[in-house]
Amino acid sequence: MEIISQNKVHGGWLKRYQHHSDVLNCDMTFTLFLPPQAEEQAVPVLYWLSGLECTDENFMQKAGAQRLAAELGMAIVCPDTSPRGTNLPGEHDSWDLGSSAGFYVDATEQPWESHYKMYSYVTKELPELITESFPVTDRKAISGHSMGGHGALICALKNPKAYSSVSAFAPISHPSDCPWGQKAFSHYLGNNKDNWAQFDACDLVAKSSSPIPILVDQGSADKFLSEQLKPEALTKACKDNDFALTLRMQPGYDHSYFFITSFIEDHLRYHGKALGLL
Repeated sequence: MEIISQNKVHGGWLKRYQHHSDVLNCDMTFTLFLPPQAEEQAVPVLYWLSGLECTDENFMQKAGAQRLAAELGMAIVCPDTSPRGTNLPGEHDSWDLGSSAGFYVDATEQPWESHYKMYSYVTKELPELITESFPVTDRKAISGHSMGGHGALICALKNPKAYSSVSAFAPISHPSDCPWGQKAFSHYLGNNKDNWAQFDACDLVAKSSSPIPILVDQGSADKFLSEQLKPEALTKACKDNDFALTLRMQPGYDHSYFFITSFIEDHLRYHGKALGLL
C-alpha cells in the first residue's frame, strides 16, 4: 500500500491509500478513518459504500461522520465505486455504467468480467487487507447510499454472519426492476435474470435463512424515488418474508449529501450499538 494523504480530524486520522487489487486486476484507492482509540486498541469497522459518480472521498468529505465515529471508537472504510484505469470499451461513455458505477456485483460478461468484481473486492479482499494492516477487530458493519445502499444490502444479505448490522440511505432497493439496475445488470451479468436475483435485495430477502435487521432512511423529495429506488418493493419483500425492516421516510429531504449528513449520526449510533460500542 502507498499512502496518498493523511489529515488529523477529531483526534483521529483520515488517511487515503492506493493498493493493487488482485480481484479487480488494477490499482485501487480507499479512504480510512481511524478514531483516536485505535492508538491504544483494535476497533470495529463500518464499511461505507458510495453511489453513482462518487469515489472513495465523497462520504469522508461531506457526511460529517468523523466526530461521532471518534467518540464511539469506530473506524470507517470507504472503498472506491468501481475499478479505475482499465479503459475498457464503453467504460467511460455514460455516468451510470462503468467508471464510478460498479454496482457491487461480480461481472460475468465481457469486457467487464476481467475487472468488475466489486462484490468480491468489498466483501473479501478489502476487509482482509484492512484487518491485516490496521488496528481493527473482525467486527464490522456496512452502510451506503443509493447504488452503495444497494451494495450494503446485498453484501449483508448474502453474508449475514459477516456483519453486525446493515443500513442504507435511499438504496436502489430492487435493481432488477429499475432503469439503473437493468442497464448495469444486463451489461455486467447478462440477460439471465436468475443471475440478477443473486444481487437484488428484494430477491435475497426472500431467500435469506439468517435475517439481519435493516435500517433505511429515504427522503420524500428524492427525485429518483419512484422510478429508481422503489422502497415499496423492499417493504413488501420484507413484510412477505417476516424480515425486520425499519424504513423511515424523511419529509422534504432529497438524494444529496445534505440528506445523509442530517441523519448519519442516527446510523452511526445504530451500528455502534450492534458493534458493542454503546
